Amino acid sequence: MEQHHDTYDVAICGAGPVGLALAALLARRGIAGKRIALIDARALGQSISDPRSIALAWGRRMLLEEIGAWPFPATAIHSIHVSRRGHLGRSLMDRDEHGLDALGYVTRYGDVVDALARAVDRLGVEVIRPARVASLDEDAGHVTLTLDDGRTLTSQVAVGAEGGVFGQQEDKAHTRDYGQSAVIARVSCSGPIAHRAFERFTDEGPLALLPQEGADGHQYALVWCVKPERASVLQAMEESRFLAELNDAFGGRLGRFTKVSPRMSYPLGLNAEAHASTRTVAIGNAAQTLHPVAGQGLNLGLRDAAVLARLLARCPGPEGIGRFLDERAQDRKLTIALTDAMARAFVGSGPLQSILGLGLATLDAVKPARTLLAEVMMYGRRGGSSFLPHRQG
Repeated sequence: MEQHHDTYDVAICGAGPVGLALAALLARRGIAGKRIALIDARALGQSISDPRSIALAWGRRMLLEEIGAWPFPATAIHSIHVSRRGHLGRSLMDRDEHGLDALGYVTRYGDVVDALARAVDRLGVEVIRPARVASLDEDAGHVTLTLDDGRTLTSQVAVGAEGGVFGQQEDKAHTRDYGQSAVIARVSCSGPIAHRAFERFTDEGPLALLPQEGADGHQYALVWCVKPERASVLQAMEESRFLAELNDAFGGRLGRFTKVSPRMSYPLGLNAEAHASTRTVAIGNAAQTLHPVAGQGLNLGLRDAAVLARLLARCPGPEGIGRFLDERAQDRKLTIALTDAMARAFVGSGPLQSILGLGLATLDAVKPARTLLAEVMMYGRRGGSSFLPHRQG
């Protein structure tokens, strides 16, 4: 049986991309790997085999480069087309306006985990898996974590980084059920536009298509947000009928949809609270589960990890946690408000949707407004410099 230490500076509960990134960043910033415990309920192979598609903003690529977890298989997004079905007005964001190689990237969840796990291993972080934290007790001097195998660990700080989907979590201070489910799949079409992502708002919710090249050539990761009862119907549909429904909802910008992978769905809601105690703190989905519109959930979590690693490396205890809450308040508040507003405002029909469609046209015409929105999506509340990677030497 592999042996581990029992006393740590930081214990991280959850080894998804956010927990892994935090562990690697802490080690990069000077905390010895053997003083960091990373605990996860899943075996690594289970996480690596996860086929879900995720979007990474440009600023998160820079963080992954610093960790040593880049490159890995990913498709660059050069432009993002935003529109409202049935109404005039659209907006187009392009990498050339920002002088960047890409606005973001689309990749498999499993590929991100694989790259980060390799980086964590090189840095000597103590990884404990599969294991669950059965109980957590905090006193003035440390946190005691009891695992489901009976082991007991102590740490100066414990970080909750376990995700989960809406509907499977305890309600937090700010919770909202959107009455939507996301149908996810990969789709092929007759007229793909290389490196262009689409966000198409419909009466039931947003429909996103993210470019993702693979063995079958140009494909798109589909995230189609609809009412739960319709999600069940779409998931069970015969392929040709599903493709016809998708063609009707999205339109003809990519020709005809020709193929779809097996479909999955999950409920959508907002569940957020900046939870912390003297020696515990939550980050990523453990702190804020968001609607997938604009693809901000993982990116917000990685910004959490970057700031928390910097502060705990300087102040490995209660002071670092207190500063973390202060520094992250504005970015978290703005990102949550932005995704919540987008998830709700474009749903339904009537005159308001025409006004919102014209708003997209106005956004496209006013470059400073378009630039500000793009920078918030790529970097977070304070712009690029606040979340650029730390450079040593």
